[in-house]
Amino acid sequence: MKRALITGITGQDGSYLAEFLLEKGYAVHGMLRRASVDNTQRIAHLLPDQPLHLHYGDLSDAAGLTAILARIQPDEIYNLGAQSDVAASFDTPLYTADVNALGALRLLEVMRALQLRARFYQASTSELYGATRAPIQHEGTPFQPRSPYAVAKLFAYWSVVNYRETYGFHASNGLLFNHESPRRGENFVARKITRGLSRLAQGLEGPLRLGNLDALRDWGHARDYVRMQWLMLQQDRPGDYVIATGHQCSVRQFVTWAAEDLGLTLEFRGSGTQEHAIVARNDGPYAPALRRGDRVLQVDPHLFRPADVPQLRGDAARAHAILGWVPEIDARTLCREMVLADIQLARAQRPIPA
Repeated sequence: MKRALITGITGQDGSYLAEFLLEKGYAVHGMLRRASVDNTQRIAHLLPDQPLHLHYGDLSDAAGLTAILARIQPDEIYNLGAQSDVAASFDTPLYTADVNALGALRLLEVMRALQLRARFYQASTSELYGATRAPIQHEGTPFQPRSPYAVAKLFAYWSVVNYRETYGFHASNGLLFNHESPRRGENFVARKITRGLSRLAQGLEGPLRLGNLDALRDWGHARDYVRMQWLMLQQDRPGDYVIATGHQCSVRQFVTWAAEDLGLTLEFRGSGTQEHAIVARNDGPYAPALRRGDRVLQVDPHLFRPADVPQLRGDAARAHAILGWVPEIDARTLCREMVLADIQLARAQRPIPA
């Protein structure tokens, strides 16, 4: 039975990857940080009666990483652990660098010290492309990071390449474009939209506040993307691959889709930081708290990044050709799945009428 170690197993990608590997017959080991509250909600359904083993550890602790890897002796390592909030990285650049940049290097160096020949996957990011003027980004597009998060991930990316070329590691980078799911963290824009509108529709909170509505992103489903992460480590030769759908839409479009799934037609008014959206029509049963003319969204200038990334769109042709990978879930279907899940959560929290 193959053994896999997943750092960041309690995150969105970690939970889907754990499910995938367990279905493949792996013994799965997950590393998670010790916390004062339970942080295993995304994998709680996997814990009973599964070959899933959890280990407390931290990417900032080299001694702890050494002990974990020496004990497990994994065949595959998936480094998904990170400080993953781009906006937060402007407030915590040193912490972000320690976890995202040096954390990956610590893992690689521990592997070298232990002479562990595990296959290694590094979760890289489309944020590396940052301010690029290339309309579509592929493995050869120059990197232009625009945040402390992206700079730290760039260090990790080149560390993987260096250990691959210098020490012969089977180490690969996955350049993941935006990928979402109902398990996405609530501070990420796609989930912020579906959760916020669903709660607003049930009268649980006020209008949604967002930053740049014109930002363009290539959105895919996390379930599709973890499948490609596994495929990368099954190849005879390691390499770096873009993971993307090849299609992009704006934040504004994602808002419109989410509203449609709630039975709402929106009207956008104003421009720039004064832009907002109101209900033009309510045709469904999912938004009982909203009436025509109600404000559902307000642009908030405080939510714009200090250095924004205007557009990202990936070309995954290399993954298609070499790995045979094709994404199965498009952005529109993804949005609907997220809204339906968040409607259920919001309804469960709605006060029972007197």
